[in-house]
Amino acid sequence: MFSICQMQKMQDELQEKYQGKWEPICAEAGKHKLLWMIGEIGEVIDIIKKNGPEKITENQEIRNSFIEELADVLMYYNDVLRCYDISEAELEQAYIAKFQKNMNRW
Repeated sequence: MFSICQMQKMQDELQEKYQGKWEPICAEAGKHKLLWMIGEIGEVIDIIKKNGPEKITENQEIRNSFIEELADVLMYYNDVLRCYDISEAELEQAYIAKFQKNMNRW
C-alpha cells in the first residue's frame, strides 16, 4: 500500500534535488504550500467542470490528467504536513478520532 510515509520520503528527495530553487520546508512556508495546494484543487475542479464525471471514468486521457492533478494536491498536502512537522502517527490518530466522531454524528 502507498503510504503517507512513502510520499513524504519522495517529497524529501524532491526538496533535496531542488534545494535553493524551491522554498524550504518550514512552518513559515506552510501557508504558501496550502495556497499552492488550493490552486491544484482548482485544476482538479476544472477537469470535472469541463468534462463531467462520466468522462473521468471512461476517457483514459482525461482520467490520467485528473489523477495527475490529484497527485499534485497530495504532493502539496504532504509538504504542508512536513512544514508543520506532523507525523504519520499524529495524522492517523486525528483521522481515526474524526472518523469515530463522524460515525456517531447522527
